[in-house]
Amino acid sequence: MTKERGELLHGTLEMLIMQTLTEGAQHGFAITRHIRSVSSDMLTVNEGSMYPALYRMQKRGWIDAEWGHSEKGKRAKYYKLTSAGRRELRAASQRWMRFTDAVAKLMEPQTGGGE
Repeated sequence: MTKERGELLHGTLEMLIMQTLTEGAQHGFAITRHIRSVSSDMLTVNEGSMYPALYRMQKRGWIDAEWGHSEKGKRAKYYKLTSAGRRELRAASQRWMRFTDAVAKLMEPQTGGGE
């Protein structure tokens, strides 16, 4: 049995990364694994999307990075959310809720005036 996988809408990857980092500093692969796990394998993020997003977010001041060692003892860059990132996450979450509410309203059966 195959599972459907969702594609991320533009701009949601950064929000998901920031939400993941609210739990503490993590390296890129751990962030990817967390997103996949929490979404029950519905959302997958490839390296070609993850690392450019992390670099963009670091440049915007939403996250900081420092080198450390992974669970397997390999050198890895760990990312953590900044106070600016927390503010951006709050704003992004509000935008996301307005968006999903609007889509939900459009998906509800309409009464009268329809075909």
